[in-house]
Amino acid sequence: MTFQPRGFDFLKDVDVRLTVELGRTSMKLKDVLTLSEESIVTLDRMTDELLDVMVNGKLIARGEVVAQGDRFGLRIVELLGTEPDAGPAPAPAPKRAAKGDAS
Repeated sequence: MTFQPRGFDFLKDVDVRLTVELGRTSMKLKDVLTLSEESIVTLDRMTDELLDVMVNGKLIARGEVVAQGDRFGLRIVELLGTEPDAGPAPAPAPKRAAKGDAS
């Protein structure tokens, strides 16, 4: 019996964890213990900044929150790694002959 998957189609049903990060903050434990239902925690992001979208902890995109009916959603604005190249990669520096090598 030979197993020959077609491309990466066999990976399409693998579960992954998608996380959207609104922001971060650092707090002392004593401050965390004083949080209540009406507490406000200030995050390190501005309201107009894009949110980080991660798959299994790896940043893959940035997006913005949208309201869709009575639920929140996420509009992907930027996929990472899809920006066009800024031009050809610089050519590697020529190797120098090591001491004792023939020139």
